[in-house]
Amino acid sequence: MRTYHVFFACIAIAILLTVGAGCMSEEEPRDGVTLTPVSMTTVNITASGREYPAFLAVPAGSGKFPAIVLLHSFNGLEPGYREMVGDLASDGFVTIAPEWQTYGRQQEDATVEAIIRGSLAYLATRPEPDMDRAGLTGFCAGGRYTMLFLPRMPEFRSGVAWYGFPYNGATNDTIPASRIPELQVPMLIIHGTRDVPSPVQSIYNYTMELDAADKYFELKVYQGKPHGFMITNGTLSHDDPSQDAYREMVAFFRRTLT
Repeated sequence: MRTYHVFFACIAIAILLTVGAGCMSEEEPRDGVTLTPVSMTTVNITASGREYPAFLAVPAGSGKFPAIVLLHSFNGLEPGYREMVGDLASDGFVTIAPEWQTYGRQQEDATVEAIIRGSLAYLATRPEPDMDRAGLTGFCAGGRYTMLFLPRMPEFRSGVAWYGFPYNGATNDTIPASRIPELQVPMLIIHGTRDVPSPVQSIYNYTMELDAADKYFELKVYQGKPHGFMITNGTLSHDDPSQDAYREMVAFFRRTLT
């Protein structure tokens, strides 16, 4: 049964855990839940014969955890994304964020696809991730890549696209909406009503195409929020809609990666 949600004026309060790179965080409560301590570090992945730095956060404890590949925006792997990687690990996900702009701000789609695959290959070498429970998420350009590659990469069981560009071909003229027939896994789309670079109407059109193709999606729209609302001046936004959006992503991954 398909679910199609559009919510406006979302209000929620959460306490986000902030941790430093290369350290162990302390357990802190969030919404009455004790978070898992994490370790965070920078690693190198290999894609098309090149090395790329990637920020990695791993929950502490025994057993295996779901894995998430996080793709940053055109503004690079800003501190806010690193904080989010740590938050996701605190919530029980091995999370890796490759710096896909290492060799240039604009990258070919094929290059980014290789970087995503290189991130998965690196995670597969580690004992903590359960590679049968992998998810993809991305922001801005990363949201476009999520829409583009989620249908093409069966390694992922679900994805979350943040204010992406479903009808933008970028450097390769590949339009993510053209991949809708190939999509086989759930997708959550998060957007703001006042997104200028990616107008919300294009998202409504995209979801109507998804619906017509009988593809499972969920849509969360935040009234008044602009493009890139999760990261403000390089830092993670902690306002109520942003924290609610983060919790929507976590809840979606928990439901779809189990």
